Amino acid sequence: MKKYEYTITTHRMEDLQELVIFCTQSGECTVEDVPTHQINLLQTILNERGTLGWELVEVTFGKKGVMAFWKREAVD
Repeated sequence: MKKYEYTITTHRMEDLQELVIFCTQSGECTVEDVPTHQINLLQTILNERGTLGWELVEVTFGKKGVMAFWKREAVD
């Protein structure tokens, strides 16, 4: 059976200040008018962790930043 390890990273909203998620009252969320450099920043974060073997499980957005949950197969 595979075993996994997990880590959580946080990323300040000051670094992602132009990343805006809009959510309707029914819970539908979309990303609108995100500048290319902000998309590139997120891509860099994903690629840096991916290179180390981490897979993104979930991202939670808050007023002060982003929390990312990662997993990778544990080494015995």
